[in-house]
Amino acid sequence: AFLASFVQRAEMHAGLVNIRDDSEESILESFTAAEKDKIEAMRTTPNLYSKLANSIAPTVYGHEEIKRGILLMLFGGVHKHSPKDGTKLRGDINCCLVGDPSTAKSNFLKYVCSILPRAVYASGKASSAAGLTASVTKDEETGEFCIEAGALMLADNGVCCIDEFDKMEAHDQVAIHEAMEQQTISIAKAGIQATLNARASILAAANPQDGRYDRRKSLRQNLNLTSAIMSRFDLFFVVLDQQDDRLDMAIANHIVALHQHSDLSHIEAQPAYTTSELQRYIRYARALKPQLSDEASRVLVEAYKDLRRGDMAEAGGSYRVTVRQLEALIRLGEARARVELDHEVKGRHIAEAKRLLKQSIIHVERDPVDVMADDEMDEELQRQAEMAEEAERRRQAQGDSADGGDGADGADDPDGRGGRDAKGASAKPASDLQGARKASTCTFEKFRKVARSIILYIRAHEVPS
Repeated sequence: AFLASFVQRAEMHAGLVNIRDDSEESILESFTAAEKDKIEAMRTTPNLYSKLANSIAPTVYGHEEIKRGILLMLFGGVHKHSPKDGTKLRGDINCCLVGDPSTAKSNFLKYVCSILPRAVYASGKASSAAGLTASVTKDEETGEFCIEAGALMLADNGVCCIDEFDKMEAHDQVAIHEAMEQQTISIAKAGIQATLNARASILAAANPQDGRYDRRKSLRQNLNLTSAIMSRFDLFFVVLDQQDDRLDMAIANHIVALHQHSDLSHIEAQPAYTTSELQRYIRYARALKPQLSDEASRVLVEAYKDLRRGDMAEAGGSYRVTVRQLEALIRLGEARARVELDHEVKGRHIAEAKRLLKQSIIHVERDPVDVMADDEMDEELQRQAEMAEEAERRRQAQGDSADGGDGADGADDPDGRGGRDAKGASAKPASDLQGARKASTCTFEKFRKVARSIILYIRAHEVPS
C-alpha cells in the first residue's frame, strides 16, 4: 500500500522550471504576454551569447568556454524522427570535463543539478551498470519480477551528471554505450524483454590517469576511457591548473568574497541574468526547431573535411574524428541558433560549433627534436615540406588523385634535381660530411611537417601492387 498526503508536479519542486517538455505547443502556451515580451527583449540584447554563458555557475570564476558548452548542452539540438522508417536521431549534447584537481569540475555538475528538476547526480566510483541503466528485481509481496530504474532512466528528458567518470569499471562503461547514442536501454532478463527510454544529456567529469594532465600526452593517453566512450561525447573540455599571478589573485578575491558575504552581491563578475530568467529563456528556446540552411550545410561539409584533415596530420592526436563529430557539429549549431531564437541555422552558428569542438582536440606539446643537419639543407627541407603540403591540398580540392600525385611530385622536386642531390649527398664519404654537419634542434611541429612531406612524396610515387 502507498499513502501520500501531498502531490505536486516535478517542475514545480523548489521553484524550479522544467526546461524540457515533450509538447512544444504546451511550452509556448504556458508563457504569459509579459514573459514573452521580456524574452524578446533578452533576444535583442547585445552579446547575448556571452551574457547567458556568464550566468552559468556564477560562483565559479572564469572557465568561459566550459560555460558556453554547458549552455549549449542545456539548449540542446533538435530531436529528429522519421515517420516512414522510424529512424531517430538524438538531439541531446553530451559533455565531458577533464582536468586537474580543484578546477571546479564538480561545481559545474552540482550547478546543473540544482537548476533542473529532472537532473540526477551519480558518482562513477559508487555506481554500477545496473545502477546507471536499469535492473530486474523480484517483488517481495507478489513474487513477480519488475524493473527498477537507474540514473539514466530517472533522468529521462533531463540531464544525468556523472562525477568521477574515469573511475567506472570497464564493463560498467560498456553498459551505457546504448544509452549515450541510441538513448534507449534494452533489458532481456528473467523473462522480461523491454526497451526503455533514456533521452538524457550526460555531463561527466573525469580526472587524468596520473592525477594531473600531462600536455605531452594526448587526451586519449591521459584518460582511462575507451575510444567508443570518447567518440560518444560531443564536447571535451580540458581544464589545466596553471600558475598565473594575475589569475590566481582574481580567483582568490572571488572565493574570499563568496565566503565573506555568502552571496553573489559582492563578487566582481556579476551575472547578467538570474537563474529563473535563464530557465524561462531556455524553456522557450527549446520549443523552436531550427532548420539547416544551404549556407550552413556547405560550412558543415568544409568544417568536417578540415577536422578530418587535421586529425590525419596530427599523429597521436586526442581522438579520431568520426561521423559522430559531424553530427555533434549539427547539434551544436542547432543549439547555437536556439540561443538567438533563430528558426534557421546559419554559417556563423556552425563556425562557433566548430570552434568549440576544436577546443576538444587540444594540441599536444612535444619536446624539441635533436637533428644533425646543416642550415642550407634545413631551409631546403622546410621549403619542400611547405610545397608538398600545398600540392596535397590542391590535390584534395580537385578530387583527382592522379593529378594530385603529379603535383606532389613536382612540389617535392620542382627543378628535377631533388633525387640527384640526395644521391650525391649519400655518395659523399662520412668524413667529408662530418665537418659540414652540426647538431641542431627543431620544434616538433617542424619535424612533423618534414616527415609529412616525405610521406606525401612516397605516397605519390608508390607503385600500385
